Amino acid sequence: MLRLFVLATAIGFVLAGPLQAGIQVRFIEGAPKDQFVFKNLGSCDLEASILSLDLAGSSGRLIFDVSDTGAGVEVFQPFELIDGADSLRELPSVVDGQTSVELQIVSLKVGDSIAFTIDVDDTIGQREITVSGTEIVGAQVFYEKDGQSSTAVFSSEAQTMVTIPDC
Repeated sequence: MLRLFVLATAIGFVLAGPLQAGIQVRFIEGAPKDQFVFKNLGSCDLEASILSLDLAGSSGRLIFDVSDTGAGVEVFQPFELIDGADSLRELPSVVDGQTSVELQIVSLKVGDSIAFTIDVDDTIGQREITVSGTEIVGAQVFYEKDGQSSTAVFSSEAQTMVTIPDC
């Protein structure tokens, strides 16, 4: 009976396919700071990889507003890492008007997060300092490791999930 159980379990794992990791990415509109949260909701730790956030394709033509001069309007907030410092190789540099940021991951354990605050402004709306979920639609998140990549696009709920195969 034990052999039958072991065999059935092994067949179940084969039919289930490779384990997958998912990185949930959420944008949280806030005043005066907006927030991005990258959470490893998968089944394995992520090592030596790159997560990139690209706002260029967003419906609101979003930009980072990190200084009192430049492309942003009114209130500005620089990049501030609030969670996951041990997960990153280094802090990214973000300049005013930039539309992308790259996070170089050393290790992101299952259940752990990387989060940062920053000011995000739209460049085509009526209220540039307030970004709605519909304005981030089309922004993308890219995951890269060992020449393989995955891409996900933000929904109107201001979130997305990047699927990482073969972890």
